[in-house]
Amino acid sequence: MKIKILTIFPEMFDSVLSSSILGRAREQGLIDVSCVDIRPYSDRKHKNTDDYPFGGGAGMVMLAQPIMDAMADVTGPDFHGRRIYLGPRGKTLTTALARELAREEELVLLCGHYEGVDQRALDTCVDEEISIGDYILTGGELAAMVLVDCVARFIPGVLGSSESPEEESFSDGLLEYPQYTRPRELRGMEVPEVLLSGDHARIRAWRRMESLRATMKHRPDLLSGAALTDKERRMLEDLACSLEN
Repeated sequence: MKIKILTIFPEMFDSVLSSSILGRAREQGLIDVSCVDIRPYSDRKHKNTDDYPFGGGAGMVMLAQPIMDAMADVTGPDFHGRRIYLGPRGKTLTTALARELAREEELVLLCGHYEGVDQRALDTCVDEEISIGDYILTGGELAAMVLVDCVARFIPGVLGSSESPEEESFSDGLLEYPQYTRPRELRGMEVPEVLLSGDHARIRAWRRMESLRATMKHRPDLLSGAALTDKERRMLEDLACSLEN
């Protein structure tokens, strides 16, 4: 997969894209991520990319012209992918959406800044808007980093185990179960016996139960959309009673 990020602060991405899982994935050629500086595309004398908003108001608005020219340059006539603006009005990034985006050949991410982007650029250069949550950031760069990291995990080979992304929080609509590693006993606290039993059926059942318990305690709103058996629903009712008491 190829991902191009249009930004006026490309230096913000250096450490994120060269470290850890993303860094290894790029080195192995599993994902091609590059940043494109919007500033050189500005037709203004000082290469500025913002101006005062028509109608008044605080702050500055990103100019349409540099964005439109940058987008045209990085996509070209043979572009097959999705052009995404990271903004607070967009649909929320979810596991399902990240999995869907991971199947694309190419993504172009537009990072806004200041008070936003001239609507004419969004109308002509963007296929969709995506938000990473109901809060405001100083720019779209951090949101783009989150999206790239989230999507990359669903690209085959990026993670060490092909099952890893399907066993993490939200993959099945529930929060993840507790995890443990060595030593077996630490300062009087022991690893649950079932995880040491070698009985994979029991371990799966325990993990499912703990996922239900964690979700009920921390994010009960997720349960309405989770695929649950009748037995699990009865277990949740019992859990709810125990938590109330």
